[in-house]
This record gives sequence, C-alpha cells and structure tokens, in this order.
Amino acid sequence: MNILVCLKQILDPEIPARDFRVVAAKREAERGSASLVTNIFCENALETALQFRERAGGTKITVLSYGQPSAEDSLRKALAMKADAAALVVNDGNTNPDPLTVARVLAAANAKLGTFDLIMVGREAGDWGAGQTGGLLAEMLELPCVSFVDSIESVGGKLHLKRQTDTGWETLAAEPPVVVTVTNDEHNVPRIPKVRDVMMSYRQPLTQWTLDELGINADEARAGNTYYDVAELAIPQKETRCEFVSGDTLDEKVEAFARRIIEVTGAM
Repeated sequence: MNILVCLKQILDPEIPARDFRVVAAKREAERGSASLVTNIFCENALETALQFRERAGGTKITVLSYGQPSAEDSLRKALAMKADAAALVVNDGNTNPDPLTVARVLAAANAKLGTFDLIMVGREAGDWGAGQTGGLLAEMLELPCVSFVDSIESVGGKLHLKRQTDTGWETLAAEPPVVVTVTNDEHNVPRIPKVRDVMMSYRQPLTQWTLDELGINADEARAGNTYYDVAELAIPQKETRCEFVSGDTLDEKVEAFARRIIEVTGAM
C-alpha cells in the first residue's frame, strides 16, 4: 500500500504571548523570535501512517509539503521518523496561501508522485485553523474524504477508519483510494526520532519542484486567495484602570465607593 502524508510548516503555536507579534498591514503573524515547526495535526497524521505500516507491513510512506524552502526541515524530520520518501513544492511567493491553492498544488504533486491508496492530511493547521485543505484535495482528486480519523486498520482489503463524532465514535469501511483528515488522539502522539536518524535524514534524497514544473501558474498562486479575505488581524488590547476612593472614616469610604459605582454604571 502506498500512503501520502501532507505536512505543513507553521509558526510555533507555543510561542509565549509576550513574544507574539502581528503585521497589521499584511494581516499576518510576524516570524520574530518564533521557531518554525510542523503542524501538530500533520504529525498526528504521519504517526498514524507509521503505526499502520507497523501493523500491516508492505507499506510505503511518502511525505509532501507545499511551503517555503524552510519546510525542508519538516520533511527531514518526517524522514527521521522513518517516512520512506519526501517531496517539497517550493512556495517562493505568498507566505499564506489559501486552502484552495494548497489543494491544487498538492493534487498536482500527487499526480507527479504516482498513485496512492491513502492520502492523509491534518484535520486543520495550527496557525489559521481553516480545516479545508483535506476536503478540497479530495474534491480535486475526485476521491471520497473521511474527516477526524484517529486510527486506521486494514481488514479484508478495506480500510477501517475510526473517527470522532459529536456523540462518540464510529468506524467506517472504505475502499482505497481515499483521503482522510487526521485529528489528535492519545494513541497517535508523534514519536521523537533518534539523533542518529535525524542525522541520517539529511543524507536521504529530497525531491523538489517549482510551481511551473507542476504546470501551475505561479503568478496566480502568489496572488493569494480569491474566495475570502481577512478583514483585520490584531492582538486584543486589554486595558485596566484602578481608582482609590478616599474618606476619613470607613462609612465615608463606603459612601464614596457606592457613589462612584453609580456614576460609572449609570445605576439609579
């Protein structure tokens, strides 16, 4: 079985609030001192794929990312976690492509890489949280899509997909090929690669393509989304003020305090 896992590199969502900055004019987060990490839900997808291979065997796992050149780090980490192959579509323009553009790029790269029985993406990205890429990618590939999956089993030539719902759990049987979006669960916490495997990952080949090589109009991809717009992005500002009431006695202070409350709230 061939599995494709799509990864996204994002700003570390664990950055302390005091270090988080927003570029208001661009309506996006500023890199600043934040490190770049693999989206946790994408890592959950990769871990789920690795566990599936360990149980079923005979499985090849390819990881794919559409991002800045720095996304190579996420792919190298995936190779260190024992993915078999990696490919990067270099995004040298728009730093925040919309989900539809991402789906188009991933679909084109999928066709370039070959045929896959199972395509896995994280349920959403940890930066914008749109949660649309998986469904849009399935639509591009004309494949069924199962969302919020957290474990996969191979039973009688079918894939049994366990997924979360609002009321509990359900298991769906699907004929490959299929697209799944993976959510987090206590059983798919990403493993930590060994130091030796991390070092060895940088000796493994990494396929790279430009948008032009995939037959995608680079100017259109760099132009940004065409079906929604971020109206404003800002960090909420919290202001606090403190006033001290005065009085020579406790009764005078209480009376002044009550009077001030009435003035502020407009109470009768």
